[in-house]
Amino acid sequence: MKLIIIGLFIFFGMIFFIDLQPGKPEITYTAAIAGLMAFWWVSEALPIGVTSLLPIILFPVLGVLDGKAISSAYINYVIFLFIGGFIMALAMEKWDLHKRIALKVLSIVGGKPFMILFGFMFSSAFLSMWMSNTATAMMMLPIAFSVTAALEEVHGKRKISTYASGLLLAIAYSCSIGGIATLVGTPPNLSFLRIFEIIFPAAPEISFGQWLTFAFPITIIVFIFTLFFLYYIYRPKEKIETLEKSFFIDKYKELGKVTPEQKRVFGLFILLALLWVFRKRIDLGFMTTPGWSTLLKNPKFINDGTVAIFVAVLLFIIPSSKKREALVSWKITQKLPWHIVFLFGGGFALAKGFLDSGLSNYIGNLLAGAGNFSPTMLVASLTVIMSLLTEFTSNTATTEMMLPIISGLATEIKINPLLIMLSVTLAASMAFMLPIATPPNAIVFGTGKLKMAQMIKTGLFINLFAIIIITILTLTWGALIFDIDPRVFPEWANQAVTNPEH
Repeated sequence: MKLIIIGLFIFFGMIFFIDLQPGKPEITYTAAIAGLMAFWWVSEALPIGVTSLLPIILFPVLGVLDGKAISSAYINYVIFLFIGGFIMALAMEKWDLHKRIALKVLSIVGGKPFMILFGFMFSSAFLSMWMSNTATAMMMLPIAFSVTAALEEVHGKRKISTYASGLLLAIAYSCSIGGIATLVGTPPNLSFLRIFEIIFPAAPEISFGQWLTFAFPITIIVFIFTLFFLYYIYRPKEKIETLEKSFFIDKYKELGKVTPEQKRVFGLFILLALLWVFRKRIDLGFMTTPGWSTLLKNPKFINDGTVAIFVAVLLFIIPSSKKREALVSWKITQKLPWHIVFLFGGGFALAKGFLDSGLSNYIGNLLAGAGNFSPTMLVASLTVIMSLLTEFTSNTATTEMMLPIISGLATEIKINPLLIMLSVTLAASMAFMLPIATPPNAIVFGTGKLKMAQMIKTGLFINLFAIIIITILTLTWGALIFDIDPRVFPEWANQAVTNPEH
């Protein structure tokens, strides 16, 4: 209750005692709403989903936005992209397909300490590209415990205690690293997609395949660095015998034969990935892949949300081997994280409020001094700030608070907004130092087998490396993929500034 009251003091204090821009009270009101939501999001004074509904009440009451307009921000194709992708993840979980994938990888890579570490990191990163980071971390933990228990039995607890800690960190970090590779891999990516469209409706669409082409190399580079860094720090201090591949093969055999349901879900999973990746043309400069949507009469009518819901519906239609039962039933939707759905909606509504009230440009004016920075310095500075912020706060909530501000800054100093919004979005997921930074961090720390100092020291170096890589590749590879010239302010961004209603 104390936290609720503090939040209300912040809210009413801003409304009654602050006037950010005389003659434009809606700017102050929007800032007050944002301050209240930010405080309640971070402190979790109220459930995150409940706090996310405040714009529906406060924007109309304070005369900032029409209730009909703000309500429409809560439902859009990004929400359906998330729901469709999550239903697929739940289907994989229901039929133990995710566990089969992880054990299959480990049975292939073998039992050397380095290869075990690689196997866990690869499985965690790959699964996190398509399903919840939290669910992936939870799924990988029991497998990690069974591996470390087997190693302890053979070599003694003392010899592998350090290595066991590294294995837990590897799972948590890989979930975050893999998540940035796809639009559905982590919530901040989806938040960026929709907020960018709200603020810059005339901008070219960013497709699933385009994002994958941009972010996947960053995932690979950070993954490789993290793998070798963790092995160097946490490798067994004394020589231990290799754990035979048969250990993982036996664990895999315990799952039994591949079931018809697993085959069907896996087939739909592959279909979903291919439809996402190849929906639009992918131009790499040296080669171009045509998009399948061009075969339709109106290819622009199709988006990644359409694809996600199409495959999700197939999961409800295609039968399992059980009588009168499909691969999933409606009951599975009870497991959807509706608080995250509402969090998305609240962020989208806040973004619309920032834009329509003028608060976004107001903050951009305050930050206009950054216009003296070079594009490289600006991207690096904002990436560092975002990475630090998300160590202490929800990465999704922070992304949804920061992106409208960043867009205002970009339009004020006349730099391509996409250039800095991309780096800030990626930095939101690169939080490795604190347990509260991401759910996977919290999950592995909650095992009681890690010390806070271990996570902070290890995560600091990975954070720094990720910041450098994001900065460099956004300015080079990202500029190529998204056709960005750092020196040119695009026409679509100028349209958004002069006419944000359309």
